[in-house]
Amino acid sequence: MKNIEELSEQGGSSFLTKGADVRKMKKVLVVDDNADILHVISMILDMEGFEVECCDNGHCIEDTIVSFGPDLILLDIMLGDMDGREVCRSLKTNAKTGHIPVIMISASHNLYDRQEQPCLADDFIAKPFDIDNLAKKVNQYIN
Repeated sequence: MKNIEELSEQGGSSFLTKGADVRKMKKVLVVDDNADILHVISMILDMEGFEVECCDNGHCIEDTIVSFGPDLILLDIMLGDMDGREVCRSLKTNAKTGHIPVIMISASHNLYDRQEQPCLADDFIAKPFDIDNLAKKVNQYIN
């Protein structure tokens, strides 16, 4: 299992080779109100060969989807003034965005499990997350 220290030593974005073709890279949108989590996830996914865009709140999602065109969205449940489950439900019931896989992430496992308001997410990753598991799930839904 890789850890945060190993990632820092590897240098994040410098991991990609000079020959990497950005046009063919799969795109992941990460939405979390914690800057440290955004940084770590971005570094992990960058090392895995994904193009990553980050949002620190739920209000930027629609514009970012239009401009970035993600192949997958990692979405925190607790987004400060927004509920990520409601954002997910809105995305999944919209004809323009419903095809995009959404993986919810949260330290509050019971918030995801609540059945009174299913968010229609494709999967869930608990925080703190295992780096290998995060990469495996993202690859599973993108490829």
